[in-house]
Amino acid sequence: MPRFSSKRRIPHSAVQMFDLVADVERYPEFVPLCHALKIRQRTTRPDGTEVVIADMTVSFKLVRESFTSQVTLDRPNLKILVEYLRGPFKNLENRWIFESKGDDLCDVGFFLSYEFKSRMLAALMGAMFDAAFARFSTAFEKRADVIYGKRPVASPT
Repeated sequence: MPRFSSKRRIPHSAVQMFDLVADVERYPEFVPLCHALKIRQRTTRPDGTEVVIADMTVSFKLVRESFTSQVTLDRPNLKILVEYLRGPFKNLENRWIFESKGDDLCDVGFFLSYEFKSRMLAALMGAMFDAAFARFSTAFEKRADVIYGKRPVASPT
């Protein structure tokens, strides 16, 4: 099963980065391969976590696939968990962790694992998905620079 993980030091606060990643409605504007995203349901649990059920359509050349996932936005712990519900995957899991390293500095951890149900779809989209997922962290970092302003990476004090 393909896996990708990264940890990057970002010159924005952990809360800013959490908010940026949690704003799933904006993904079609900047996330590689994301053609469309529709929120089906949004609820808040008693513990303060928010749960979003969303349909995402990914597109590359003539291939277009949609899938549904549950996104758990754990604001108190600055974590986001994406769990696959239905679509062309056998498995899909995505986790984000935001660790504060100062007022305007954080480490962003990103993990993704996936497996297509169909071998043919895996052959068609596998290498392209790997390349796109490798650019995910960078896409979010660039988006943060646009939204919050570009800042140099500084050492925590």
